[in-house]
Amino acid sequence: MSRLSVIFFLAAASLASQAVLGSVSAPRDASQYSNTSVLTWGPSNYTTGPLRAVWREGYYNSPTATNEEPQPKVKNILTGEFYPLKLTDPKTFPKNLTEDPTILPPVPNAAKLQNIFVNQISAIIDSPNVTFGGSCGKCKAALEVGQAVALTRPELVPVVLVALCQKYTPSSSCHSNYAGVTYGGSITQVLANANVSGYDGEMICANFVRGACPTPPPSPINLTTWFKSPKPRNAAAPVPRVGGPRVKVLHLSDMHIDPRYEVGSESNCHGAGSLCCRDGIFSPQSPNSVMQPAPLYGAFQCDLPFDLGIAELEAIPVLTGTKETGFEFSIYTGDLVSHDQPMELSRSYITYTETIIFNLFKRLLNSGPIYAALGNHDTAPIAQAGPKANGFVNTPSQALADQFDWNYGYVSKLWEYEGWINHLVGNNARKHYGAYSVRRKGGLRIISLNTDLCEYTPNYFAYMNMPDNDLGGGLRFLTDELQAAEDAGERAWIIGHVLSGWDGTNPLPNPTNLCKYQSIIDRYSPHVVAAVFFGHTHEDQFMIYYANNATSISAANALTVGWIGPSMTPAANMNTGFRVYEVDAETFDILDAHTWYSDVSTFHSLDGQSQSGPTFQYEYSSREAYGKNISWPTNAPLNATWWHKVTEQMELNPSLIQTFTTFQGKHSELSPPCNTTECITAKICYMRSGSVPIAKQNCKTGYGSVQ
Repeated sequence: MSRLSVIFFLAAASLASQAVLGSVSAPRDASQYSNTSVLTWGPSNYTTGPLRAVWREGYYNSPTATNEEPQPKVKNILTGEFYPLKLTDPKTFPKNLTEDPTILPPVPNAAKLQNIFVNQISAIIDSPNVTFGGSCGKCKAALEVGQAVALTRPELVPVVLVALCQKYTPSSSCHSNYAGVTYGGSITQVLANANVSGYDGEMICANFVRGACPTPPPSPINLTTWFKSPKPRNAAAPVPRVGGPRVKVLHLSDMHIDPRYEVGSESNCHGAGSLCCRDGIFSPQSPNSVMQPAPLYGAFQCDLPFDLGIAELEAIPVLTGTKETGFEFSIYTGDLVSHDQPMELSRSYITYTETIIFNLFKRLLNSGPIYAALGNHDTAPIAQAGPKANGFVNTPSQALADQFDWNYGYVSKLWEYEGWINHLVGNNARKHYGAYSVRRKGGLRIISLNTDLCEYTPNYFAYMNMPDNDLGGGLRFLTDELQAAEDAGERAWIIGHVLSGWDGTNPLPNPTNLCKYQSIIDRYSPHVVAAVFFGHTHEDQFMIYYANNATSISAANALTVGWIGPSMTPAANMNTGFRVYEVDAETFDILDAHTWYSDVSTFHSLDGQSQSGPTFQYEYSSREAYGKNISWPTNAPLNATWWHKVTEQMELNPSLIQTFTTFQGKHSELSPPCNTTECITAKICYMRSGSVPIAKQNCKTGYGSVQ
């Protein structure tokens, strides 16, 4: 492992390499960049300093205490009021949500109900591709009863859901999961508006009722009519010129900060049904006493405490050599909020977390603008993202269409407040579920998407009107932005949270869903789309998009790579980590990626003192770790072709898969090895699966994670 102080020299690209990478285009205007082709970095490791106060508005407690996490006083940017201590105090935070409203669909008039019932019966009679016998028929019949209740007495649906849960799967979480203020309200809306006798019902029963129905085939979609013009012939990405300027871009993801973290509580509560490192939560093996006390700086089954977050933000500028220069810009691929139970989350807790984290980024990182995507945990109820009015076909109302605007409005105002986007972009984010597009000087368009709309099972709204080509409008938004980039001669970065592919377990497979990027990526790659970025898995991964829906998986057909960023939270047996990209300032291709981590297993040794914090250390360079046996010009980007060649090297040398697996968990001592033929084959298959249908068709399941 080489130190970051090693200087990266460039060599001339051969003419042969130009044929592989595409024709050379005129360089873009990079005159605003003072950086040269050689970037300087900080030390290979850095031990953070003593505990300190960093929050200007003050604290409710001592920020340097070694026996508790700090409790900052955070002000709501809209109301000007401070969030109360009771919202986050480990001893007193609310565990039974009462302040947020329950959103239910309105009751249609008699004529509307009559029309709905006629349509449902007609769907049963006329649908040629939907099965009706056995458990599937029973499941859909039950959904039809639920729809009748949702349309006539919607307030009863959450009550019925809780009762059914207690009857068939009794659990203490029945009320928490299905109360009207949590998922019960969402399910009521879906029941009222879904085609429960048809495709929607099939998918609901297949995914939520123990596989009562077979999973129906994806509904067809043809996006070619959306494209303003055919893909340009011989479309190719520009080739970075030798000696061209490079800039640094920071990628953070999945912070999951826990302001309710309790030092000394149980850090190993596996099986308790709750987030660990919380007051009063114990391991089922020791229900009355703590076995593994939570360290000040965090533990493997717990979300990120404030002291670890502050330490990491302190280390990043030092290690990356950006204390004085800053980053060109940064990206954050979602999930700020801790993994709380549904009844422990509230709108206030979401906006509190968004406020303090983005402001800490601004104050401590010298990061340039931060372009963020919302994660599935960055809302309440968790993972819910409802469509606008056209999605509520049976009970349309403005209240349903606007029910998540409290979050989109607040976070977009927050991004404006920090100076990262302007008011026009903020207005677009409020209209597009928090999604937006920014044009940067020099020819880069950054497109941020809200991929909560495509998460597999938790987002109930995704199961409403599923055959619709683009229920939330996300595909249209993405297509229009990429077309505008093509017309302007720009490159584009796409950022989101829930990834579109890998092992097939994250987004819905239905191609009408927002996460069905394949045909759009194909149309605008590689000449427009330079790269795609995700988070969500907490793991360091990548995946490749191929031409023609990956019908031919080869280096020649590799179009674009999806980078999945490592998490900051140590939850689920992960070390904490972050990444910086070396980016060509003219083409916006990634020339190398550098990753750092901190060993969570050492944090217990830091307790009881305030002089030093965790040590963060350099983990690897993507180019050095995977490219030793690949013939590749030093100025050429780590594009999809290069990454496909990496997978070919993994086939020839399976030890590279174990290297990848080590990085996947950020050197966590708890990551299992991948040394069987079945595991190696599966992981290479995941790397070649940019969208979920490809993974489901080609890959063996069960090896996607090291958690």
